[in-house]
Amino acid sequence: MNLSNLKPAKGSTHREKRIGRGEGSGRGGTSTRGNKGAQSRSGYSRKFGFEGGQMPIQRRLPKYGFTNRNRIEYKPVNVSSLQYLSDKLGITVMDVETFIEAGLISKNDRVKILGNGELNSSLEVTAHAFSKSAVEAIEAKQGKAIKL
Repeated sequence: MNLSNLKPAKGSTHREKRIGRGEGSGRGGTSTRGNKGAQSRSGYSRKFGFEGGQMPIQRRLPKYGFTNRNRIEYKPVNVSSLQYLSDKLGITVMDVETFIEAGLISKNDRVKILGNGELNSSLEVTAHAFSKSAVEAIEAKQGKAIKL
């Protein structure tokens, strides 16, 4: 081995093609950007929703309705689900953590108890909201509906 046959280890040297470094590099001239137009210029950034000059979809479609930013979304849990949990787990005190463990809601959801179904046992239920029929069904069995 001498200085004339030294080479780096196989696979140790790999470099991306250097773009815009003269005609001899094979990628000089327009630097792979094409000849003219916005995309060939430096500092170009495509606007969000830009479709090449075609009228963008957010301008083609009509505006419709109103979205209230302050709307509070609730996940519904029926009284029948409460009875099922009571029978399955044998608990009488239910709160948001119970619903999360049972897989009825996610940890950031708000819960509204709805009155669909039958309730056979006395339960103490804590939730963010209740329908009138749910409160009636719970209190008819001497239970408690506690609003958070």
